[in-house]
Amino acid sequence: MRLRRLRRTPALRSLVREHRIHPRNLILPVFITEIEDDPTEVASMPGVFRWPVNRLEKVVEAATAARVGALLLFGIPADKDAVGTQASAPDGIVQRGVRELRRVGFDGVVITDVCLCEYTEHGHCGLVGKDGTILNDPTLERLADTAVSQARAGADIVAPSAMMDGQVAAIRDALDEDGFQDVAILSYSAKYASSYYGPFRDAADGAPRFGDRKSHQMDPPNDREAMLEHEEDVAEGADILMVKPGLAYLDVLRRTREEFPYHPLAVYNVSGEYSMVKAAAERGWIDERSVVLETLVGFRRAGADLVITYHALDAAAWLSDQD
Repeated sequence: MRLRRLRRTPALRSLVREHRIHPRNLILPVFITEIEDDPTEVASMPGVFRWPVNRLEKVVEAATAARVGALLLFGIPADKDAVGTQASAPDGIVQRGVRELRRVGFDGVVITDVCLCEYTEHGHCGLVGKDGTILNDPTLERLADTAVSQARAGADIVAPSAMMDGQVAAIRDALDEDGFQDVAILSYSAKYASSYYGPFRDAADGAPRFGDRKSHQMDPPNDREAMLEHEEDVAEGADILMVKPGLAYLDVLRRTREEFPYHPLAVYNVSGEYSMVKAAAERGWIDERSVVLETLVGFRRAGADLVITYHALDAAAWLSDQD
């Protein structure tokens, strides 16, 4: 009976609750497109849209009302080539998106994804050799150029996700040399070669045209290796660390929190995790609100400071209702 005394009423449970999540802990991913003229729902991600630049004001209105912590931008360009030229173009889709967010008055945090997969005709995260090998060092210059271009457009944080060795150092050096010492780096420091990414690749037109990403993304059975990835990125200048995906890697998230207690830590509640919840909820098998909020507080309990999630707008509204 002693342990149940403080569970008896909602007020008592709230009083002694150990972990809470707030809308400011949530980061909303946003897909910006040059292909569609109108917002277009992603078939495999109900409720998620690809947004033309000239319609981003709607995103700003929703994000501001929800009080989410930040927006994380991904671009879908009209033109792709072997080296992902549009990733670093001054008038690239993400660069234009950042400037539009500022033009319409968004004063929150803007994060930009730094990778080449959405911009290359082969769909890989880096440059590709004649034998199909992903070329690490030549890719670093492209990633650095992309990060600088996004910083010039007004990004607060750049988020390298290509999982190339040395990418954080290359980006930090390039930002500093161009006068962007204050632009922070959110590193996808432990990004696994996961099966949970399928819907994202639909949304971003980013699926590889051949092969896979196992040569550079982490092998799912490994957790000690993740600590080495974090350690290298910290040494290279990462300001925020990340574990991606979330649900199948809560042990990695917890271990990261314990071994890197002083760094802000993000987790990516990825597209497959989102779509599974949406599909089950549509069939009436689960209560979406309860499952989402339970999942988000689980990330916080495991040690995440920030949660990148496609549920961000709905979750923020539900959290406000709780208050």
